[in-house]
Amino acid sequence: MSPKWVDNVLSHHTLPAVSQQRQGVSRRLGVDALLVLALTAFLIEELGTTVPKAIEIATALTRNAGRYASPKGFTLLLDFSTFQTSLLEHLENAVEIAPAPRRGRPPASKTGRLD
Repeated sequence: MSPKWVDNVLSHHTLPAVSQQRQGVSRRLGVDALLVLALTAFLIEELGTTVPKAIEIATALTRNAGRYASPKGFTLLLDFSTFQTSLLEHLENAVEIAPAPRRGRPPASKTGRLD
């Protein structure tokens, strides 16, 4: 999913393990939040559910080790450990290839011109 989609979901919905403060402060997402986001995207793509319903089901799946039972009798089972392991492997790979952001002031221009 795109960063814009993730930002919209986090802005309009409450997810577990998401630390949100005031505007201008970066959010902090725990592993549980990443699992819920990944499951939400999966449920939307595979089942065509709405975002709020997908978040509800994804949250229940993470809390109940891959089992969701609706009040009307619908039951959904997910191989949660496999899904979680796959997500953590993808995150590990992403962290390894992502460049570390530069900190501090940008280097001064050697030519004196604004580029």
